[in-house]
Amino acid sequence: MADRKQPDSLWQRLVGAGEERLGQFAEEILASPHVTEALGAALSRAARTKGQVDRNMQAVLSALNLPTRGDLNKVVNKVEALQGSLVNINIKLDRLLAEHAAAKRATPVRATRARKPKPDPEG
Repeated sequence: MADRKQPDSLWQRLVGAGEERLGQFAEEILASPHVTEALGAALSRAARTKGQVDRNMQAVLSALNLPTRGDLNKVVNKVEALQGSLVNINIKLDRLLAEHAAAKRATPVRATRARKPKPDPEG
């Protein structure tokens, strides 16, 4: 059992030491203003490139008469608004039906009188 635990602990110590050295190296690299400037410039270029790709993709989709993500989002928003309106209409209709049923129950039923038979013109 001791033999098994020893290699694991040795491995764990090596990994821990490697993580510690890697952290120190990253701190030293990021402390350099040249590296941070280069990293910032690279991220800025990546963001601009992504924007250009998005615009180009919109142009391609538009040329193919296909909806873009923005078009789909607009449709989803409109459908959600319509769904909300339908729910409101349904609630109001239920309320009106309930009021109508309550009014119908509250109104007393009139007894129908027996009608007198009409005199027979022939006899």
